[in-house]
Amino acid sequence: MKLSLALPTPLEYFSALVGSDADFPLLEAAISLAQDDYPELDVQQVLGEIDQLLARLKRRVPADASALHKLRALNQLFFRDLGFRGNVNNYYDPDNSFISVVLRTRCAIPVALAVLWLELAQGLGLQARGVSFPGHFMLKVNLPKGQVVIDPLDGQSLGREQLAERLEPFRRRSGLVDEFDVPLGLYLQPAPARDIVARMLRNLQEIHRSQKDWSRLLAVQDRLIVLLPQSWADYRDRGLAHARLGHAAPAQADLERYLAHESDAPDQDAIALQLAQLRGTRSA
Repeated sequence: MKLSLALPTPLEYFSALVGSDADFPLLEAAISLAQDDYPELDVQQVLGEIDQLLARLKRRVPADASALHKLRALNQLFFRDLGFRGNVNNYYDPDNSFISVVLRTRCAIPVALAVLWLELAQGLGLQARGVSFPGHFMLKVNLPKGQVVIDPLDGQSLGREQLAERLEPFRRRSGLVDEFDVPLGLYLQPAPARDIVARMLRNLQEIHRSQKDWSRLLAVQDRLIVLLPQSWADYRDRGLAHARLGHAAPAQADLERYLAHESDAPDQDAIALQLAQLRGTRSA
């Protein structure tokens, strides 16, 4: 009798990666997001390509190089020699979030560029972290003489005035002005790896929702729920995607779970109405 080992599905593989916050494999989890669109993707091969970039970078940097020297060498390779940049011509292309594609096109959104840059920075021994800055993911590096905040779209170092200027629209939109203002430093806290992957998925979520691509949205919602199992709004959003696709039973289950945990939600009545319609569909 022949034994056959079933390969894990993309969602099962992702679930195995993100199950624990201890040693969370940010790069591998980020690469795996592309498997829904590119089922034949070899994640280990992509990891190998990035290892080759790191080896190329290390050949440029003396063993006794200062942190500042390492940072300059990294930015020279990443932004100028390799030409990684923001995709300003097609910002809402899902490929901008897929590391495997970004390695080929060198175009991406800030958070995807940041994931790649962070892997190289940490491989050099730099104290670098991602920052979930409102509206635009950032990078920060701790150097002996202070902290540097970097825009992952172009490698530009940003001072306090520039950061405050970029933050102003968010502060006004959120009412965080005058006596409700908070220090700039609170917006520069390091982002945990789980939050970075969630931000990448939220970008894909918004793209697929705006394009009414319910099948691809459903795949993203599945990943968000694996990543953030107590994010009840994601059960709602997955339920609504199921409903759009005519999947009455799973839609009902997700919307019931949402209402059970978010009984005071502002959209409670609308979701309850949707749920009643689904129950009617199933009983008809």
